[in-house]
Amino acid sequence: MSENLLSFIIWAISGCLIIAIGISCFFSKKQAGFWANVNPPKVKDVKGYNHATGKLFVLFGVLLIVFGVPILFDKSSVFMLLTIATMAVYVLYIEEKYREK
Repeated sequence: MSENLLSFIIWAISGCLIIAIGISCFFSKKQAGFWANVNPPKVKDVKGYNHATGKLFVLFGVLLIVFGVPILFDKSSVFMLLTIATMAVYVLYIEEKYREK
C-alpha cells in the first residue's frame, strides 16, 4: 500500500470520527460543546443550538475528507483554512444566534 494512500485513509477516518461527533451533537438532549475544555455558553434554544453545532461538525468532517484528497497526489491540503473558517462560523453565527442575552 502506498504511503499516500495510507495517509489519506487515516485522514478520512479522522473525518468520519468528526462526522460521528456531529451526529451525536445533533441528537443530544444536553447542550453540545464546541470548544475543548470550555463550558458551552448558556443558550435559549438547546435543540436549535445542538442542530446547528451538529450540522457544522458534519460539514467540517465531510469537507475534511474532500480536502484530504490532494494527499493522494502529494499535494498540500487546505486543512488550516477549513479549521479557521469552521471556528469563524461557530463564533460569528451559531454562538451569536443562540446565546442567552
